[in-house]
Amino acid sequence: MKDLTITAEQWDKLKIKLLRKYNHLSAEDLAFEPGKETELVQRLSQRLRRTHEYVVFTLKKGMFDLDSNRL
Repeated sequence: MKDLTITAEQWDKLKIKLLRKYNHLSAEDLAFEPGKETELVQRLSQRLRRTHEYVVFTLKKGMFDLDSNRL
């Protein structure tokens, strides 16, 4: 996915934010390898019942300030 790139370090912090907001997500839902952002977004879209665009927006918003608790 060209419009979203997540490093392993960013994902460690972003995953915590996602779990705070969506506590029903499992470890499988949040499994991620750098370079496989498309698969992550597809999986989260299905689990959250949200559009692809919403998930990308939410992830980008969370990455904007990784040290904040806000998503």
